[in-house]
Amino acid sequence: MSTSYISAELRRQVAIRAAYVCEYCLIHEADTFFGCQVDHIISEKHGGLTEADNLAYACTFCNLHKGSDIASVTLQNKLTRFFNPRTDKWSEHFALSNALLVSLTDIGEATARVFQFNNAERILERQALIDVGRYPR
Repeated sequence: MSTSYISAELRRQVAIRAAYVCEYCLIHEADTFFGCQVDHIISEKHGGLTEADNLAYACTFCNLHKGSDIASVTLQNKLTRFFNPRTDKWSEHFALSNALLVSLTDIGEATARVFQFNNAERILERQALIDVGRYPR
């Protein structure tokens, strides 16, 4: 399956709107070795369009773990969509507790688990950034 072309101008608009911060885990692109990418919130294979309202700025790790998924099953066996940075407020679904990203809702739980917000390496990275005052921005 081929993906739609995202123009340099549209990529720039998405990055500026996000202030160069991953809209999922809140890491700044300057603080991650692999930078950030433009992500289809609803993937093209699920009918998502290549337009600003369906694009998010995502660090490489969030984007790779998300893939083309749009939902997951929670621990309560409930099919739940992922966090949508265009329609959801981050602080309603997540909270920062030390270096952990804590889920506050089913949407937060599904997103945090699949995107692996709290795997050991990501926690260590966040803690190091917190220690030097660079997370969250």
